Amino acid sequence: MSNLKVFRVRGGKATEVPGAAVGVEVELQRLIEANMETMLGIRFLATEHRTGRHGGRIDSLGLDETGTRDEAVVVQALSYLCWLQDHHHEFEKLVAGKLGKSVAEEIDWSAPRIVCIAGAFTYHETVAVEMISHRIDLLAYRIFDDALTLQLVTSTGGTRTTARGKTLPAARSASSSSKTFQQYHDESPADLKELFADLDELLLSHQDVIKEPQLHYVAYRRFTNVATVRMQPRKRQVVINLRLDPGAVELQEGFSRDISGVSALGLRGGVEVRISSREELARATDLIQQAVEAT
Repeated sequence: MSNLKVFRVRGGKATEVPGAAVGVEVELQRLIEANMETMLGIRFLATEHRTGRHGGRIDSLGLDETGTRDEAVVVQALSYLCWLQDHHHEFEKLVAGKLGKSVAEEIDWSAPRIVCIAGAFTYHETVAVEMISHRIDLLAYRIFDDALTLQLVTSTGGTRTTARGKTLPAARSASSSSKTFQQYHDESPADLKELFADLDELLLSHQDVIKEPQLHYVAYRRFTNVATVRMQPRKRQVVINLRLDPGAVELQEGFSRDISGVSALGLRGGVEVRISSREELARATDLIQQAVEAT
């Protein structure tokens, strides 16, 4: 992370704070596990989880905001992903014990997420992950005195293309009793599809925002989800949940509301905004900007 510098400013004078990797990687692992939800939007489940015949232990295992599984590892990540795909029941049992049965029942197995955290990654490593058809984040870290920085080096598995005129690659589930995002999108009138496309372009216009279609919604994220979007054809609305503190914004009846304590797809709390026209999308622009800047 030679492109990242930190300076301490005192009395108008800037002094560079030298950065370093931690002496023992396990110290970083424990630090991230203790603060996993704050740093990465992941609820911690287990450390050094045994993988049996796969020969090793998953460094840190957790559940991210989209209801998919997450591994914070530097090496052997894909091998551990194979274990995860073969042990759905074991993982669901772990989630039920830590977070509750209802959370375990809502797990989306269609797109596991791998997070690799290291002091640095080579050029070849960043290129190689682009050839792998899985969700992978490479995060580089650095310690500056009592400050820890995490830099997103690359992220794969999502899409940055807009939705205008294209079919969204959301997975379908035959066992699901509710309709998928794709099904709602297909049922929507042309003007609602166009409104979603405008919102999609607005969210992706912000630097480093990544789009990840899920089964029942579309997530937009940086380190953590900035927003999740779903469509309601009958009400002719696009609904967006934003990562915002409801107490820090002015809520407007019929347009925005506090969803703290509400089970919102892909986000735990925040502000819900209902958009039915381009005028309402324009009204939501400032809220979207605030959510992006907060992540």
